[in-house]
Amino acid sequence: GSRPERRFDRPLHSRGIVSSVAEPMAIATRAAPGEVAGKPAGEAGGPEEKVGHSEALEGCSCSSVAALASCLVWPAICCLPLVLTLGGPLELGYQNVFPRAWYDEELVEPVRGEYGVADPRTVKPLGLTLGILAVAVGQVFMLAYHLLRRSSLLGFTQHIQPEAREYDYFEGLKSHLSQPEGFALIGSYLVGTWMLGWMPSSYYSFAGGINWVHVAAQLLLQDFFQYSMHMGEHKISAWIYRHSHKPHHRFTNPRLFDAFDGSLADTSAMIVVPFALVARLVHANVWSYMAFGSLYANWLVLIHSEFAHPWDPVFRRLGFGTAADHHVHHRLFVFNYGHLFMYWDRVLGTYKSPSELSGKYFNKEV
Repeated sequence: GSRPERRFDRPLHSRGIVSSVAEPMAIATRAAPGEVAGKPAGEAGGPEEKVGHSEALEGCSCSSVAALASCLVWPAICCLPLVLTLGGPLELGYQNVFPRAWYDEELVEPVRGEYGVADPRTVKPLGLTLGILAVAVGQVFMLAYHLLRRSSLLGFTQHIQPEAREYDYFEGLKSHLSQPEGFALIGSYLVGTWMLGWMPSSYYSFAGGINWVHVAAQLLLQDFFQYSMHMGEHKISAWIYRHSHKPHHRFTNPRLFDAFDGSLADTSAMIVVPFALVARLVHANVWSYMAFGSLYANWLVLIHSEFAHPWDPVFRRLGFGTAADHHVHHRLFVFNYGHLFMYWDRVLGTYKSPSELSGKYFNKEV
């Protein structure tokens, strides 16, 4: 019998990065010369059917380009440490940009006084400044990506949950940037630990470039400690949950701008405490710390998106956290305590796939 006609009108992210690229190739491979999908050679139909098939292939090709363009947000998130360590043809390496007196390549242990803190005047602030700037630059690219996605300028978009939350982009942006429990609290932690000399000496070193093994270790450990604190806030007592994490759970259908909208206690427990623990366990240099910080901060925002992302099918196969995975937690509360990775949930039996909610709480194939 004839093969069923292939459809190209599904949203981009329901096909995913791999299938959106592979589908046109599969058709070209399976169709003999003069054959239209669903019909054998010699029965291809009239000019209108051929034109329709051509338009479908063209549309699928455009979707593939849009998906690949969307994925460029990931290197863009890390662009500052990448540019300053690699240099490139414009010779923008940090050695060419900053005076040698502004940074140390050797390990330098901050001199701490009798109260266990260093004199901030003796600590070079360049690494701290670049780290905060790296996160800010990453946020610009991530927020631009979200604006393009919600405007359907980067392929098709589909809400994860059927009830779409309508809002003005700039209202959401203002809400995101004005959260004291997000940028103010975390920024205070970064400034304080750096300028008071509380970071391990390796973090003040500019030598060696980005060590991606260290970055991966930081991300995994940060997510493990965050998973543990997150489950603790839910499970230890109703009083702790009510005074820490419950404000964030008023969003059962979160939008991207809700990521840091919670409470000071919640951010302290789930982000700041894990930061301090990871710094003691992974002795990274300033560039690895910078890449970790930018990836972590922006990934944490992206998993709160109301839209599925083009990379979600690949991430799910790798065990990485997706926006739909996190929507499961916001919808049901008792599953998917992990954020960047689903490994801990799978090992400890707290994982629920978004596909199990498909058609009931979620749109199909997110």
